[in-house]
Amino acid sequence: MSKLTKITGRITAIITLSIIAFFFFMTILGKNESFSYAENRRLADVPELSVSGLYDGSDVEKVGNYITDHFAGRKTLLSAQTRLQAELSEQIVNGIYIGKDRLLDAEVSLRTPATVSSDIFNRFAEKYDGTVYFAAIPSSSGVYGDLLQARGISRSDGQQISAFYDFLSSKIRKIDAYNILKMLNENYIYYRTDTKWTTYGAYCVYKTVIQKLGFLPALYDKYSISHITDNFRGNLYRKVLSAQITPDIIDIYNYTDGAAVISCEKTTKSGNTIETELYDFDKLDSSDMYSVFLGDPAPLIKIKTSVKNDKKLLVIKDSYANCFVPFLIQHYSEIAVVSPEDMQKELSEYVNVNDYGQTLFLFGIENLGNRANLENIIERN
Repeated sequence: MSKLTKITGRITAIITLSIIAFFFFMTILGKNESFSYAENRRLADVPELSVSGLYDGSDVEKVGNYITDHFAGRKTLLSAQTRLQAELSEQIVNGIYIGKDRLLDAEVSLRTPATVSSDIFNRFAEKYDGTVYFAAIPSSSGVYGDLLQARGISRSDGQQISAFYDFLSSKIRKIDAYNILKMLNENYIYYRTDTKWTTYGAYCVYKTVIQKLGFLPALYDKYSISHITDNFRGNLYRKVLSAQITPDIIDIYNYTDGAAVISCEKTTKSGNTIETELYDFDKLDSSDMYSVFLGDPAPLIKIKTSVKNDKKLLVIKDSYANCFVPFLIQHYSEIAVVSPEDMQKELSEYVNVNDYGQTLFLFGIENLGNRANLENIIERN
């Protein structure tokens, strides 16, 4: 080995060790956060070490998790890693397809079929005195599934919704949201970084839903539209931190000279009832900007409006409905919004369903396979 080679090797080793040492000390001495807003999750706490933990290796794992979560420049490195992986592995990273202008959930095989929960809704309809409607909403991956099919990934939310509707009782009136959204998929109807629809996507389906419920839809040009943020990054972004996809815009639709919200009461998970607002603008400074619609998750929200028709609607929903509910304000004197995922007790503990002449179930098809989040709709007695 020549003298020049030895010198070059030593210089390389010194530079490498210096870089490692620099990032190590920056990690130890830098300001460590307890929460990652980009990923919307808690980061590992400083581990408490013990002799037994060091001996059996459990503390070593805790130290590793802490360093991984708090490594200096971590967010930048993760974003760069995602970009590199996308270049080398056909654009699928951590189960997320990274397209030219949007992210899509590619882990279709992990989804539990929605049909496993169909009996829950059938049992509700059997005991309910009013009319039941169901709108199953496709995810962005379902509407833009052609991008995934080109890579050999089968994705047809249309077929899944059709199969689910086949299992529903004839007492439930099914609403086709899939074909509406599929037909409009060249418009900004789904977020680029999230599985959910935009407010405009919700409006497009609202027009059909409200006609099924017996009303004429509010005209689009009657709304004033506020772009409240252009920096929303959703649930798909959090899995890959892909900086190459443009952040999303969140819009709020305000009906000009329309009905107003008189009161909005929220029953919290702890059982307290508090006055709240339809929109929580403080969420724009949080890691969950989408919660600007209806605020923090809660089992029940009761909305009373200035509409004088004495018509009441029960909405049983997941997060897809959060930006949809405000469109209903123009048609009902009272709207009860129930979130089964957030209920600690049975449905009857929160609301008497037969006080409402109509019930609308509105769920994303991707969430209907989670039976555990839905079973509180079933009455046990």
